[in-house]
Amino acid sequence: MVWNLTPERFAALVADAVRAPSMHNTQPWRFRLSGDAIDVLLDRERLLPVADPAGRAARVACGSALFNLRLALAVDGHRAEVRLVPGPDVVARLTPADPHPATPAERRLHAAIPRRHSNRHPFVDIPVPPEARTALVRAAHDEQAWLHLAESPADAEATADVIREADRLLRSDTAYAAELATWTGPEGVPVGAGGPEPGQHELLARRDFAGPPGTRPFEREPLIGVLGAAGDLAADQVVAGMALQRVLLTATDLGLAASIFTQPIDHAASRGRLRDVCHRPFPPFAVLRFGYGVAGHHSARRPVADVIA
Repeated sequence: MVWNLTPERFAALVADAVRAPSMHNTQPWRFRLSGDAIDVLLDRERLLPVADPAGRAARVACGSALFNLRLALAVDGHRAEVRLVPGPDVVARLTPADPHPATPAERRLHAAIPRRHSNRHPFVDIPVPPEARTALVRAAHDEQAWLHLAESPADAEATADVIREADRLLRSDTAYAAELATWTGPEGVPVGAGGPEPGQHELLARRDFAGPPGTRPFEREPLIGVLGAAGDLAADQVVAGMALQRVLLTATDLGLAASIFTQPIDHAASRGRLRDVCHRPFPPFAVLRFGYGVAGHHSARRPVADVIA
């Protein structure tokens, strides 16, 4: 079985892949077409030595890009065998499988790729319905991962407490703040994309991407989700990234907005606290907020030519 991808078609597939989320919008990925194999590579020049010294979040980001690539191949009528590679640079290798038409669900998720973005602004006070919550949990499960939704006020408060404490600790870390400032702007997260600062009695905290001054009320009862996988090895990190992107695209397809809180993921002790809150054996990879809101900022993407190896 062969794909017979032209350079132009490969570039179009990569253009879909790079619309994945990444910490501080670092986009730490590259893609290589080698015969009938596509390699997803970790771009070590775009790692975060302070926030992500082990490359954990970078592999999650590569997993999200890998999921987009799978969808792009599927809507082209191509199936891929995915082999996760535990090496230092190659994250995954895709090879041709039996051709099969894309499913309606795959087409919907693929159509959601250009619409998905992180929305760090206040959502409206409309609860996410049970059927949408079930779909989000199922999306993570479909990628061999888990999504814990904070359904009770006590659960939401426990999760939010971890976020607030991690945010407080990281704001006092000058090296972390300097790295965040480096990635705030055209090369990373756009200035102001962080949204307004929550009030002092709000449930959640946000990172400072040089957002507008002052505060605005956020939704009273945000739906918070914590995403994790079956372990914490390099392959688990890539699996978590694929699950994260399936969850985010599912949310987009359902008309939901979403944002990602990385503070408790950036801080090792906070990851352990989140693990305990969710009653899981391994630390999670993402904390998410879901709701209904107006469209926000799209972060810039690297030129496709820059990410093709």
